[in-house]
Amino acid sequence: MKRGTGTVLAATAALLALTGCDAAKDKAGQIVSSATAAVASAAQEQMNQVKDGVNATGDVRAGATRADGDRTVAEITATNPKDQNADYTIMVNFRDTEGNFLDSVVLNINDVPPGKSKTGTARSNRTLSGGTKAEIAQALRH
Repeated sequence: MKRGTGTVLAATAALLALTGCDAAKDKAGQIVSSATAAVASAAQEQMNQVKDGVNATGDVRAGATRADGDRTVAEITATNPKDQNADYTIMVNFRDTEGNFLDSVVLNINDVPPGKSKTGTARSNRTLSGGTKAEIAQALRH
């Protein structure tokens, strides 16, 4: 998935560099939009595979984003309010400063002790430019 998205984005950039016309820009926008939708769909499919998960969005929070090499990352913290260890599967969306969807990833944070917190790092699938924000789209405790 990561490789395919990168290939689509590289082809889009090449198309824009070679032509520069409005039709090519429109087509490139459609390609990027389609690739972004595919990433979101793949992330949702991963979430759908979790069996016996309970909505735990309130147990999870996203920290500020930062660059890590050519990717954007955010620390995600899961706090377990239950009386036994819990695993969390979390879908994190990255958005730009205007709220536009950029990317989606799924993160697992396992063996969070009762009454404790544990963190993991959500890492974007591709290079994201400009200001970004991470948000918890869905979290399941299982």
